[in-house]
Amino acid sequence: MNTLQIYQQARKSRDPRFDGQFYVAVKSTGIFCRPICPAPTPKEENVEYYQLAPLAMQAGFRPCLRCRPDSAPGSYAWKGTTTTLERGVKLLRAHPELTVTDICKKLGVSDRYLRELFQQKLGISPKKFRLFDQLLIAKNLLHNSHLSIEDVAIASGFSSARRLQANLHSNLQLTPSQIRKNGPNKPLSVNQEDSASLQIQLAYRAPYNWAHFIDFLTLRAIADIETVTENSYGRSFVYGNAKGYFVASLNPTKHCFDIELSINDLSYFQGVVLQIRRLLDLDCDPQVIDACLQATGLPQDVIASGIRIPGVWSVFEASCRAVLGQQISVKAAVNLVSQLAQELGGRYQQQRLFPTPEAVAESDLSFLKIPEKRRQCLRDLAQFYCQNGVFDEMQSIKGIGPWTVAYAAMRGQSNPDIWLDSDLIIKKQIQNHLLVPDEAAPWRSYLTFQLWNMA
Repeated sequence: MNTLQIYQQARKSRDPRFDGQFYVAVKSTGIFCRPICPAPTPKEENVEYYQLAPLAMQAGFRPCLRCRPDSAPGSYAWKGTTTTLERGVKLLRAHPELTVTDICKKLGVSDRYLRELFQQKLGISPKKFRLFDQLLIAKNLLHNSHLSIEDVAIASGFSSARRLQANLHSNLQLTPSQIRKNGPNKPLSVNQEDSASLQIQLAYRAPYNWAHFIDFLTLRAIADIETVTENSYGRSFVYGNAKGYFVASLNPTKHCFDIELSINDLSYFQGVVLQIRRLLDLDCDPQVIDACLQATGLPQDVIASGIRIPGVWSVFEASCRAVLGQQISVKAAVNLVSQLAQELGGRYQQQRLFPTPEAVAESDLSFLKIPEKRRQCLRDLAQFYCQNGVFDEMQSIKGIGPWTVAYAAMRGQSNPDIWLDSDLIIKKQIQNHLLVPDEAAPWRSYLTFQLWNMA
């Protein structure tokens, strides 16, 4: 069965597993929808298919006000092409303050090369991709919040309300008031203590193995920073110059999470939402991953479908967790991380924040009951982050080995292809099931969590 036939069947059956993997544009109405849209099914001759929402927008279609394509889970359609493209997409989405030229400098490529790469792989320019992405974010906020138009403009990366309104009109043929006719029945956002509080929904592709996700995080939750309940996960955060707190509550009937978000600088809204998506691993495609896991020799009846990578907010936090967790139990490691946060973490309203690299680097860490070599390793790690801001060369620090770097990448960056082959549990499971781990690439992080879960 070719791709077009798969899309046709998924559209007719409204299969939620394909939500966000493609979009259905109806030529007779000029509207594009998610494949799960409840509207009457159009005739096949009136339909066109697009892998990305910005491509449908570029072709002149406007997003449906009913199924809201701006709420669909992300797609991996652009992944697996080049690392430069992947990094470029992330920078465009997470940093609206950066120009395309700034992003090219960060990537170490020319403007021309990046434009050609986007055009070749995605069929759209970087500038247009960002614009359409920002419009979808604005549309989502107009649907789901009562933020002022000016605040929506700031949160979605536009310089002013007038600029946002002009782009909505010219690109989507919509006004904010038209979008808000389909919005909430009561205000979902208020301003308190110079912070914006709002509610949004973030979708995922079913199944989502919430039991595994929440059990893993419950054992590792940092006191006063993370809150875990039967149906929700919440935590404080720092992102750029913004501070905030969010609670993500599972909404299985709608295949989404209801997010309550408090943030003191709306200009960082896009980046924060992307971090929440990454932390909850909302763009995972269980069908593809489960197929790769079976190829390793793992029996289908032992695969826990829908397992996600439980993320950590930042790579620095993940690195600190990994260093403090070396050669001790999970419980002992969590106690040490909690002590670090209590002694050196800042505050956001009533919530404790994870310490900054500067705070850790400047402390003697005498309150931690660990060997002096490990204290020095943690200080060196923090100093490294202060100077470099990245962790690519972290293994050069004395006391940090391949396992620590890999664990930090797996949870702090949600790298999907980390293989912890030196882990004792992993080694035992491979022997028990005669597995071929490389067959799971590029999803070996999920194999790691499957094997831990089986143990």
